Amino acid sequence: MSRPMLLAFLLLVLIITSQLEWKQPLLVDPEPTPSISEKQYQISERQEAVKEKIILSQEKNIQKLNELVQSLRRQLLQCRADKETRNNTVTSLTEQIIELERQQILED
Repeated sequence: MSRPMLLAFLLLVLIITSQLEWKQPLLVDPEPTPSISEKQYQISERQEAVKEKIILSQEKNIQKLNELVQSLRRQLLQCRADKETRNNTVTSLTEQIIELERQQILED
């Protein structure tokens, strides 16, 4: 073979092998992409699980607060009823005292 033919052949081999080297990373790149998306999916799943736990915890807290509000309302109603009863008793006693004082004045 002549020297220019040998150089052309080597150049052709060099081009072909460089093309193969460039294509190999392209074939390798799609493989990590699923693993990256798989990791992102797992992270997303964990985040969703954490969010769900937080929501459940908040719902429990809201339920407890609602129960406390109901209990406080019952206590308030009981206090109002007790106060009204006391006021009625005091008013009744006051009226009786006034009536007794009138009778004493009339007797004198």
